[in-house]
Amino acid sequence: MDYITKGIGGFYYVRTGNGIVECRARGIFRKRGVTPVAGDNVTLSADQTTIDEILPRKNVFIRPPVANMDVLFIVASTTQPVPSTRILDELTAAAVYQDVQPVLVFTKADLAAADRLVAAYAKSTIPVICLRYETGEGLDELRGYIKGHLCAFCGNSGVGKSTLLNALDPGLQRATGDISQKLGRGRHTTREVEIFESCGGRIADTPGFASLEAQKLCRIPKDDLQHAFPEFAPYFGQCRFTGCSHRTETGCAVREALQRGEISQSRYDSYLAMYEEASQRKEWER
Repeated sequence: MDYITKGIGGFYYVRTGNGIVECRARGIFRKRGVTPVAGDNVTLSADQTTIDEILPRKNVFIRPPVANMDVLFIVASTTQPVPSTRILDELTAAAVYQDVQPVLVFTKADLAAADRLVAAYAKSTIPVICLRYETGEGLDELRGYIKGHLCAFCGNSGVGKSTLLNALDPGLQRATGDISQKLGRGRHTTREVEIFESCGGRIADTPGFASLEAQKLCRIPKDDLQHAFPEFAPYFGQCRFTGCSHRTETGCAVREALQRGEISQSRYDSYLAMYEEASQRKEWER
């Protein structure tokens, strides 16, 4: 299937069975208010100079602009910079809400115990991978998630994303640097999303994910927030009141599960904070 690897200056670079071709988009997309983005599956004109159709999307992110993402690797360090479970929970929730599989990747597991972080997500159904570069532990598991999927990595500077990418595929990092040089700027300041094939799948180089800012991914309505915490799902329909917000209501099955230790306290605290934040959001911000 042909897909867009990059868009820049009104030109789109589409990977086809015969390599990458440079295309323009049909004017009809602009009239429809649709902008092609990296990751879009497309059909081209017979001469392969024009994008004729954008196939239905699984999902689309506006910032950074990328479509049809399958997996978001959320990279955090077990030491400096110390990870915030609230930020990690916001990111995992945004991914789940957009039908993307979040995978937590903890680097520097050899420098500080990851036990607290692992315990926080033990009941969440969200995969957790602890990396140890000296032994290669965790790398094959990561490659397994990449294979056959479109993936992206996010994480604050200092958590070791570059080291991780280089360990997964040394050729990938080299190619990324080469491409950015052609664009005339350093790899860390490039603003275009670009997709590379690696590890049997595709990896999106997404500058917009350089920092852990879940608000850039999406704003989850408060009534939908419960569905972004997978560990709540087994208790849906068991609460005493229909439309239970799982905060203060009596007979709440989610809160009862929390008391039994079946839901992490830190995860539940994040849910409460995010619910309150969503409740305070103005209509025009939603």
